[in-house]
Amino acid sequence: MAKAFAELAFTPEVRKIQERQGSAKINDRFLADEVTGGNLLGPQETQFITMRDGFYQATVSETGWPYVQFRGGPRGFLKVLDEKTIAYADFRGNRQYISMGNLSSDDRISMILVDYPNSARLKILGRARMIDASDDPDLIERLHDSSYRGRPERAVLVEIEAFDWNCPQHLPVRLTIEEMQPILAPLQDQMAQLKVENEQLKAALASKA
Repeated sequence: MAKAFAELAFTPEVRKIQERQGSAKINDRFLADEVTGGNLLGPQETQFITMRDGFYQATVSETGWPYVQFRGGPRGFLKVLDEKTIAYADFRGNRQYISMGNLSSDDRISMILVDYPNSARLKILGRARMIDASDDPDLIERLHDSSYRGRPERAVLVEIEAFDWNCPQHLPVRLTIEEMQPILAPLQDQMAQLKVENEQLKAALASKA
């Protein structure tokens, strides 16, 4: 675990449980003085983020209830603006505005980005701010994919506090239709060829009848 993430995740109550469960010494290594990292995005994180077509996002309401939702879009809709900032265009949805309301009172946000085919997960902790489309049209234009239907209502900018690569254990391998296509293409070609051969055989038999 990266140090920046451990410093935020290992709260006093978490440390107490680690002590009771006998894992405190194992986890001490993540907080050691010589350990660094986990707060500035590098090339690996940047590539991973920009390849995603969705992520899970959690916020907390003013009454203390967590709220998790899935945010999806065309691949690359979540953009890396710099080594500390990621952002995405927020489109009009069901107009419940739960995440938006939560972030208005508590700007802390947690995100999990998953690459199912390669069993990889990136966890992000940050602070989000929302910018209306009318307040920064240039930013909206930068974030908006012109091929995607609809216009953004706002931009969501996340200033990264910490990130960590999650253990791939127990992560199922799942493929989208797009990711399945290289696997399906040879089978589809074979089926098409068999169909042609079948029609040719039927025609040959019919001509001999």
